[in-house]
Amino acid sequence: PQNCIGGLFFMYSLEKDDSSVKMSPTRPESMVSIPAGKFEMGSGDTESVEERVAYTVHVDAFDMDAYAVTNLEYQRFLIQNPSWQKSRIKDEFHDGDYLLNWEGNNYPAEKANHPVTWVSWYSAVAYAMWAGKRLPTEAEWEYAARGGLSGKKYPWGDMLSAAKANYDRNVGDTTVVGKYPANGYGLYDLSGNVWEWCLDLYDDDFYFTSPRKNPRSGTNEPEWIINNFIDITAERVLRGGGWSASPEDLCVAHRLRLLPVNTAYDYGFRCVQ
Repeated sequence: PQNCIGGLFFMYSLEKDDSSVKMSPTRPESMVSIPAGKFEMGSGDTESVEERVAYTVHVDAFDMDAYAVTNLEYQRFLIQNPSWQKSRIKDEFHDGDYLLNWEGNNYPAEKANHPVTWVSWYSAVAYAMWAGKRLPTEAEWEYAARGGLSGKKYPWGDMLSAAKANYDRNVGDTTVVGKYPANGYGLYDLSGNVWEWCLDLYDDDFYFTSPRKNPRSGTNEPEWIINNFIDITAERVLRGGGWSASPEDLCVAHRLRLLPVNTAYDYGFRCVQ
């Protein structure tokens, strides 16, 4: 499978000191291989002008985490990268509520396998680097979320119910990852449970101006974004909708724009490689 980070930060310091992260040499078992292919990105069935333009794009093959990153997985990252711990993270990398539901380096009791929340885009990128991965582009995320289906609202089709996803406060909190059925690619919870950070810059004109092969928002290559992420301040994209989100938010074409410092009770992420 394609490795879009190409070894550009095989040894990279998150603190610009002696703390370096090494890339994972193989695809972890919790990742799913997504085949290369074309799909209709966007939707003709939405009130948002920026999402209304559906057009055919090509995405190269990649691997994606089957599940959102969990509290337990994120805790392992914190142990090896103390500068990203709740008490030590730099102010410019969060909005003041980073890991709000944690006590120090401990996640909420009995939530080891719930998705980590209250994470900023910066901390999501840092975790991905530590794991030898990166965040997905918008196009990769939407392509994977569609699960091989064409023109459908959700990863499984056009009908939404509480049996399909955690949304609209029908549970009232996050659930364990993988509680709901997988999509056609074997990916879980791409709609509902938590919003998921993407790598791209948010751009109102993304659907009008982006290239037709491996589209990304903004002018910078993924490698540049990853290697300069601590200096980025422009709005980024979240996809998928969280446990309190409306049915419209869960549509695979729906986009949310936020500053990279923002955190919330239903903001999480998953990685690609």
